[in-house]
Amino acid sequence: MVISVIRISSIIFALVLLYSQSVHAMDRVYQTPDDFIAEVFPAKPKPGLLWLTVEVQAEVVRILGHAPNQLRQRYWSEGNRTLWILEETGKEDKMTAGFVVIEGKIELAKVLIYRESRGMEVRYPAFLNQFRGLSLLGDNRLDKDIDGISGATLSVQAMQRMAREALYFDRVLRGPLKSKNQDSAK
Repeated sequence: MVISVIRISSIIFALVLLYSQSVHAMDRVYQTPDDFIAEVFPAKPKPGLLWLTVEVQAEVVRILGHAPNQLRQRYWSEGNRTLWILEETGKEDKMTAGFVVIEGKIELAKVLIYRESRGMEVRYPAFLNQFRGLSLLGDNRLDKDIDGISGATLSVQAMQRMAREALYFDRVLRGPLKSKNQDSAK
């Protein structure tokens, strides 16, 4: 009898542990990157590549607090509008967000895929609307403060870093280093 209780307890513990790990690792896909691109650009433009030169990488390190994960960043543009799909870690896992920038200001910010177990409130329009119209100051900080969300501090900070990164990439793309950093994706 005692052995049966121990076995049942062990099985229950293992199931609870397995369930908690699967919930933690679950990707919440709110919108696929392709659907986001199609929403912004109905006639999907050809993607471009922004090469992250040594200077650009150094500034991205200042913005993110860590080195970028790639040496080039894909983007889509039409006229003066650019679209960036970026990833950043909140607490433990990456989140994927899309940013649309027009003339150095954020037009739209969306959380596309969220992989954390907490903090998913950053996907709601009440939070994301704060990014609309934001631009960068000279030192690549956002020109306005973003209100936080209780229990989602690290996710809020990750969204702020990605917003700064999107605005910085747009600035580089349109700036004097344009010809050195820009290329069409193959």
